[in-house]
Amino acid sequence: MLADFSSLIAATTRWLACAYPPGGGALAAALCEAQARQAVTVAAWLRYPTPMDAALVSLAGPGGSARLDWITGADAGESGEDGSGWRTWVDEVVVSWAACLLTDPVLAAQGVAAATKAEYAPVTPLGFRRLTDPDTRDHQAAALLRHPDLLAPVAALHRSDLLDRLGLTA
Repeated sequence: MLADFSSLIAATTRWLACAYPPGGGALAAALCEAQARQAVTVAAWLRYPTPMDAALVSLAGPGGSARLDWITGADAGESGEDGSGWRTWVDEVVVSWAACLLTDPVLAAQGVAAATKAEYAPVTPLGFRRLTDPDTRDHQAAALLRHPDLLAPVAALHRSDLLDRLGLTA
């Protein structure tokens, strides 16, 4: 069932890593992408907790990055003209929830705990250490990706829905 999320997770991770790029070098890029991918995976599992939810988003598609591009000031061009067709697989809610998780370690831990209860999540939870307990190198590589002020406009879009999903008050 996780394969159904591969396009959504890949595109949404790519969008986050492009919108909030790493600071310096290939290792920083890999660490930044790993953190984004972990946050996006948790957010996707929370957003689509059942196999039926996963199947429906795979059929209908998640909606794309147009609003996110506008909010962040990204110049994405027209989808498909410059090889950016992947942007149609970006899920705005998943991006917003991932932004919340990246900027709040307590919320990230709660999100991981809840997401691993999804019907199709692995029996053994995957390691989400880079999301929940980033080290100094992780923070340096993803300084923009984890900056609460920079992510605030995106995180605010659907934060209350995430808090509701986790059973927390807004």
